[in-house]
Amino acid sequence: MDVLTAQQDGSDQLEDDELLKRAAELGRVLFSQDQDFYNVTYVLLAEGIECPGVLYAHQQRPIGLCIEELHLIAQLLDPSELANCCRKLPL
Repeated sequence: MDVLTAQQDGSDQLEDDELLKRAAELGRVLFSQDQDFYNVTYVLLAEGIECPGVLYAHQQRPIGLCIEELHLIAQLLDPSELANCCRKLPL
């Protein structure tokens, strides 16, 4: 599984909509545990703005479990199958 954090990319200070645009430029699905980010994504999708796909998990969900679920998703789905979707973990 190929992972790139916002910190590694230097995009960790971007606003949510700009971070989504950056993920789209890179062709990457975005994972977040930020409820505000989840809400912003739905607003953008409702406005017809395309996004690369967002996977969201509540902050209280153990990160190890999230990683297992993300690994399974990466094995089963192509990123294009998640485009313009915002999904909550667990699926």
